[in-house]
Amino acid sequence: MIIDCHGHYTTAPRQLDDYRRLQVAACDCVSRGEPYPAIADPSISDDEIRETLEKAQLRIQRERGTDLTIFSPKAVGMGHHIGDAQTSARWATVCNDLIHRICGLYPTKFAGVCQLPQSPGVAPANCIPELERCVKELGFVGCNLNPDPTGGYWKDPPLHDKWWYPLYEKMVELDVPAMIHVSGSCNPHFHATGAHYINGDTTAFMQFLTSKLFQDFPTLKFVIPHGGGAVPYHWGRYRGIAQDLGLPPLQELLLENVFFDTCVYHQPGIDLLLKVIPPENILFASETVGAVRGIDPTTGHHYDDTKRYIDAATQLSAADKAKIFEGNARRVYARLQA
Repeated sequence: MIIDCHGHYTTAPRQLDDYRRLQVAACDCVSRGEPYPAIADPSISDDEIRETLEKAQLRIQRERGTDLTIFSPKAVGMGHHIGDAQTSARWATVCNDLIHRICGLYPTKFAGVCQLPQSPGVAPANCIPELERCVKELGFVGCNLNPDPTGGYWKDPPLHDKWWYPLYEKMVELDVPAMIHVSGSCNPHFHATGAHYINGDTTAFMQFLTSKLFQDFPTLKFVIPHGGGAVPYHWGRYRGIAQDLGLPPLQELLLENVFFDTCVYHQPGIDLLLKVIPPENILFASETVGAVRGIDPTTGHHYDDTKRYIDAATQLSAADKAKIFEGNARRVYARLQA
């Protein structure tokens, strides 16, 4: 199989966006001291779900030869900075239930990953009930974890702080990984997909490097998307920092717990990722339909057709490609086996 570990429901029916607009407007009412208005859940038929997928994600699966997508709600739409914990809880439930319906309609094509109901200043332990519901009741295989629920202002404790530990304990208990994934950017300095996403990936890696997190949680697993942000390009810097701090080599320090995906949208970038990071730590992914949807005029192919880059990578053996396309995803997302 070819398993894409990073897909978002970016093509959801307009009813979901309409619901979110009503929810945001309700938050404005509360901020003015008015009562929170009742909002009906979005009404979306199975046929409407099928139409949004058949013309997009499923069509692309067929055209590019991938088999299964590990699928989650739209990342930029998580909007953890909007409203309060109650707002995020309801929004996460609505989005996760929609992903569950998709997995029910196409059980061999999609496996669910949940959005967590994070909110600035609210302890991550608040997310545990929704994580348990999604894994135990809905059959999801992982979660997306936002290291910055403030949307670009980084006001909550870093990922190695014990603030996060109850959530990590539950992840270990449930045997599910988290993909590090920020949401929209509120800070005008940071373009969401071009800067904030990459900042989040790189920042999370550095927080892991300078902590004892994996001594406390030796089986905890994270996937850092978008090729690891700036990490592979600056691998020597990080090796040197670890050495100066008297830490073990990065292979020993992090690579039993931290993995990288292939959402890198040109061949030289993928080649660098494959040269620097061991194949055991790379999961195939495309983020389709995601941040970059156009065609590269230098190749004539879509930027996000990342399978093409792995196929063309001459430094990989057939065994290495099998790990990247399938084996590593099965190992990291252990619940896929079920």
